[in-house]
Amino acid sequence: QVQLVESGGGLVQAGGSLRLSCTASGRTFTINSMGWFRQVPGKEREFVAAIRWSGITTYYTDSLRGRFTISKDNAKNTVYLQMNSLKPEDTAVYYCSAASEFRLQLARPGSYDYWGQGTQVTVSS
Repeated sequence: QVQLVESGGGLVQAGGSLRLSCTASGRTFTINSMGWFRQVPGKEREFVAAIRWSGITTYYTDSLRGRFTISKDNAKNTVYLQMNSLKPEDTAVYYCSAASEFRLQLARPGSYDYWGQGTQVTVSS
């Protein structure tokens, strides 16, 4: 089993930046890919970014590409989401996720086996 804990959320003004962290524990050697999703009340969980085991291959929602950057530090079992030029529309609970095997469609929540509890990001205008 794998446990994921997000951190780094908070309140920030529009145009500001935040870096979210997700640290994995437990059977971390089983993790293949990791992703970030976000969700607001009344809406489905939305894909943000994903990164494969190597850390080289990354994926982004088109609307966020260029503002958000996903990266990882294998030594720390941590994945990061650098969020720049934040907008009020980015306000959401951000969730970290992990896949236990190689999967193609990392933009789909069903491709992941483990989830963190989420961290709130609030962007004020």
